[in-house]
Amino acid sequence: MTERTFKRFLEIIPGLLVWVTFFLGIFFSFLKPVWVMYFIILFDLYWLFRVFYFIIFLILSWRHYTRAQRRDWQSELTSQPAWRSYYHLIFLPMYRESYDIVQSTCDALLRTEYPKDRFIIILAGEERAGEHFISIAKRIQAEYKDSFFKLLITVHPKDLEGEIAAKGANIHYAGMRAQELIDQLGIPYEHIIVSTFDIDTIAHPHYFACLAYTYITHPTPTRSSYQPVVLYNNTIWETSPAMRLAAFSTTFWLLTELARPDRLFTFSSHSMSFRALVDVGFWQKDIVSEDSRIFFQCFTHYDGDYTVTPIYIPLSMDTVSGNSLREGLWNLYQQQRRWAWGVEHFPYLVMKFLHNPRISLRKKCKTLLVQIEGMYTWATAPIIIFFLGRLPLFFVGEHERFTVLAQNTPLLLEFLLNLSMGGILLIGILSFFLLPKRPFAIPRFRVLTMIFQWALLPISLIFFSCIPAIDAQTRLMLGKYLGFTVTEKLRKA
Repeated sequence: MTERTFKRFLEIIPGLLVWVTFFLGIFFSFLKPVWVMYFIILFDLYWLFRVFYFIIFLILSWRHYTRAQRRDWQSELTSQPAWRSYYHLIFLPMYRESYDIVQSTCDALLRTEYPKDRFIIILAGEERAGEHFISIAKRIQAEYKDSFFKLLITVHPKDLEGEIAAKGANIHYAGMRAQELIDQLGIPYEHIIVSTFDIDTIAHPHYFACLAYTYITHPTPTRSSYQPVVLYNNTIWETSPAMRLAAFSTTFWLLTELARPDRLFTFSSHSMSFRALVDVGFWQKDIVSEDSRIFFQCFTHYDGDYTVTPIYIPLSMDTVSGNSLREGLWNLYQQQRRWAWGVEHFPYLVMKFLHNPRISLRKKCKTLLVQIEGMYTWATAPIIIFFLGRLPLFFVGEHERFTVLAQNTPLLLEFLLNLSMGGILLIGILSFFLLPKRPFAIPRFRVLTMIFQWALLPISLIFFSCIPAIDAQTRLMLGKYLGFTVTEKLRKA
């Protein structure tokens, strides 16, 4: 079997697991409905267990989050010797976003506590964007050239061999240009802390002080990435309930993962050392999910000796948007499908693990299990809970209809589902503590929609989480590879 054939076999596995589950669930609902009832009850019990540990880790993470807001990170940082010898290298990749979005990101960097003479900003544009990027780059250069230590503009050429039109290819090119600059400046790679931001990322005023302190005090700072809390507060009051639900769900999922760094990998905007970035040859140029792949590149390169350190100071980005509700919902679907395309990491990891005996078997198995379990439940759980759970009840035979199992299964499923709603209640309450102040132009009644929107969560999970995940895994299974879709950024004046 050739390497390419084996890789295609691995690409089939995640989607095949999903469709085999659906097929067998429907098939045995007709043939052996009692078997399916037992399976559904066991799955719902498993899901209830997941909800309980979700609540526990969310509470732990929330405590860390609230405490982090109260710490004086700049004072703690300045107590560290030679802290001024560390620089922040910040990548801002963009495509066709408007000037005001880029400007707000740069202004937020100026409002942070860290000395700006230790900031190296890379505005990474695309040749495909044409004059649009050139005009914005000139305005940014003119306005901010004296605000930071260095401001570098890069233009990623289009149609380079071995690349796809994606963010990863853009920042790979920008990374090489940044390395040339850093070599000229003579700054040690170990003293460069890299942050890769989406262009709409608004940094918290304490973020870079907290990041630098965490990096300097880390026992092995170059062997870790640094994952902050990700909020979507920039436009949260302006967007529709579906977009808000997706945004809050992502934030709370990440909060629970931050409380378990042993299974954490990088997501969206995050930070790492320049040393590690150079060692792995920068981001891959031919994949969609570069934000999480860079962690796995480091994990396999350093033989499993690479981790993610939680940062409980947040970054904020825009929610998905569109010129109309319909367009916005379609953009949300595409964003979720692109995130679900992280299933492409599974074949990558298996092949890397097979060729690297220096990574322990325990780490290999745990990493693969976390990946496949996460992708599988992402694509199947809402369907199993809300649809397959009821299907066998319609086809149970007359002699089984009056058994204890058949009579009590609907009641048991309803009871387990009601217990699971505790997770929705908790995140609904906590979401109000994450909201920014209501803008003056937003009517007061919008607060009511913030409350009642949580009733739509089951629908949102199915149409804007489960189905996009099934779509992504099915495409990978069939070899219909997904290209990179840019999430549109629109802001009201």
